Amino acid sequence: MSTLTEATLLPRNANLSTAANALARAGQSWFIVAAAGQLIFAWYMAALYGMSALRGDWATWNKVMPRGWNEGDTVGNVAIFVHLLLALIVTLAGLAQLVPAIRRAAPRVHRWTGRIYIASAFGIAFGSMYLMWVRGAVGDVSQHIGSTLNAILLVAIAVVALRHARSRDLALHRQWALRLFMVMNGVWFFRLGLLLWLMIHQQPVGFDAKTFTGPFLTFLVFAQTLVPLAALELYFRAQRSDVARRKWMAAAVIAVLTVVTAGGIVGATMGLWLPRL
Repeated sequence: MSTLTEATLLPRNANLSTAANALARAGQSWFIVAAAGQLIFAWYMAALYGMSALRGDWATWNKVMPRGWNEGDTVGNVAIFVHLLLALIVTLAGLAQLVPAIRRAAPRVHRWTGRIYIASAFGIAFGSMYLMWVRGAVGDVSQHIGSTLNAILLVAIAVVALRHARSRDLALHRQWALRLFMVMNGVWFFRLGLLLWLMIHQQPVGFDAKTFTGPFLTFLVFAQTLVPLAALELYFRAQRSDVARRKWMAAAVIAVLTVVTAGGIVGATMGLWLPRL
């Protein structure tokens, strides 16, 4: 009976282990691709906004973003400056937070970086709300609502991640920290999606490039938050499952998303970031 049971279980266990490895590799591959894209984005922000700020060349900001720098608008100018600085900080800090070697080798650095990351999340959320609803931003009301959803989730998830860190429930803290990472990068996902769409169609489809409005942009501003969260939830559920098929399916979905992310990074780098430097 023992031999029969082992013979029956071993193939299943082996398949489950293989599926689990495939899922882990898919997740790691996505993170490596995303990290490369985030580092390119951080370099772009530092090179464009940082260097022009050091030169006192604020007009360069207006070539990139509408109402980037307005003479006499001290509050608005400070808000956009802090917003861009925090975006650079969270891009680099977020990557550092997710590298296991840093967590193990320098736990104190990990904790302080995490505090900075969560504090920056609040700053970015409230800053984006001010810039969007008070100072004014491109897009229509539907896009502003989608961005507001991102800001609300950013604050809520940051609070939950911090609460689990303080209670030393590290397993749940890491899950919520990953959710925070996804929501924090909503605008980055928006850029990737938009440039991938333009790279495929070679022209604006589903939106007006002059007014920056249209159904595709409305879809994208909600998708920038909800699709990454859904993909991460799929990954978590597949990790917990003891069904190999679910792990394989999740690994396949994440592999496709890795290719899509890579395509978006190429599109954004070649069509958006490099031409502006």
